Amino acid sequence: MAPHPFRAGVVAHAVTRAVRAGLDRAVASGSPGGAGVPAGASHDRPGAARAPLTSGTRWTRTNHRGEPVSLLEGPATAAGLLTAGAVGGGSPRAAVAATLATAGGAAFGLLDDLTEDTAVRTKGLSGHLGALARGRVTTGGLKVLGIGSTSLLAALVATPRPGAGAPTTGRGRAVDVLASGALIAGTANLVNLLDLRPGRALKLAALCAGPLALAGGRGAGAAAAVVGAATAALRRDLAERDMLGDGGANAVGALLGTAVVLDAPRPVRLGVLGAVVALTLASERVSFTQVIASRPLLRELDEWGRRAGAERATPVGSAPVPVTDAVPVTAAGAGSGA
Repeated sequence: MAPHPFRAGVVAHAVTRAVRAGLDRAVASGSPGGAGVPAGASHDRPGAARAPLTSGTRWTRTNHRGEPVSLLEGPATAAGLLTAGAVGGGSPRAAVAATLATAGGAAFGLLDDLTEDTAVRTKGLSGHLGALARGRVTTGGLKVLGIGSTSLLAALVATPRPGAGAPTTGRGRAVDVLASGALIAGTANLVNLLDLRPGRALKLAALCAGPLALAGGRGAGAAAAVVGAATAALRRDLAERDMLGDGGANAVGALLGTAVVLDAPRPVRLGVLGAVVALTLASERVSFTQVIASRPLLRELDEWGRRAGAERATPVGSAPVPVTDAVPVTAAGAGSGA
């Protein structure tokens, strides 16, 4: 008997919280490089006083306010997603697909988080692909290739063979696998692009995954895992203690994309892929932060639960400009993060 999909959500929530707490204890003993908070410090509430973080360490980054935040949310969230995907996939095929996609997103995202050469920073999908075309291998380029490969493998596992419950021919299955692989990789990248302000990527991922979890289809377990991990990480993210980083955001997005691939018929998958591609291309030219700030409903949802006094990057009606994952830059300087 297949496990109830909500079991995956409960597992993801519990494991994410437990691993994050364990990483704090490890930090207190000095192992991962001082990226957490002192033992007993208040860190979950958005209005709580901020305990100092050790800046300039491997697991610490500077956020849009210029304040240090921990990247340890990423590994903790990925651990929750991987565990839940394995035990709550609903079928061996779904569990393997979820594990491949999530592990690829987490591993190659963390590689970029921890080894990126910030002195020669390449931003945006087009920037990474352009560097590869010129023969320059960047950590971002490796991430594009790595997540693309694991996404294709996940799609290959998730797509039934002809005669095994699939109405398509061998050629049709090949098209399905390519489109589904692109959808998983594209969603991994898109969630990362949205991780520019506290809580934004987690809120959107949970809102998109919720209906899939409730629908109870083949991807319900993967979708429930996304909701569970996102709700576990949200409080610290909103409090600006933690951020997903590439490792966490790519893992969340890859599993969300896998849930769509497992659940949706081909026309829906192609439609979602088209939307993901359109948003990715748009991110190379405009800032999602500025677009959200100019629309009251999106702005209120985006700012819900965030620390008081968060700035709005530009007044309503201002021309959007691309931003990095920390501070705004000029349009000539960068694109959105990938």
